[in-house]
Amino acid sequence: MPRFTRKSLSMFVAVLVVLTGAGAAFAYWTNSGSGTGTAGTGTNVAVTVNQTTVVTGLYPGGSAVTLSGNFNNPNAGPTYVTAVTATGYVVDATHVTAGCATTGNYTLGGTAPVAANVPAGSNQGAWTGLTITMNNLGTNQDACKGATVTITYASS
Repeated sequence: MPRFTRKSLSMFVAVLVVLTGAGAAFAYWTNSGSGTGTAGTGTNVAVTVNQTTVVTGLYPGGSAVTLSGNFNNPNAGPTYVTAVTATGYVVDATHVTAGCATTGNYTLGGTAPVAANVPAGSNQGAWTGLTITMNNLGTNQDACKGATVTITYASS
């Protein structure tokens, strides 16, 4: 019967540990699974339509002046704008009091298609094509001399 020495017994245990560890390193279970998660979409804030055209010198019966501008987009990313429309105007209070009517003296017209993504930031993108004209009413329109006409814009 073979006799084990302390050295051979130590060697045997060491080999046994290595083989057991090697087997454990290659032994595993396969598995599959499933799960769910969620993601939320944000919302956006409306862009501000800016007029960059400086309009001066309107007079009764004068030519239409083309309006143009850009946008302030406060969103984190680009926002698609289809078009800009002029939805109305007001005449400053001093000139209204003097007799410059808030309707009839001026005409807003034209179209301003944009059909583009407006990048985030101030003074981005561009629009053009709307017009303003001072109408000739065939009467004294002196009350409108020097009036400031504020135009309201909408984007879609």
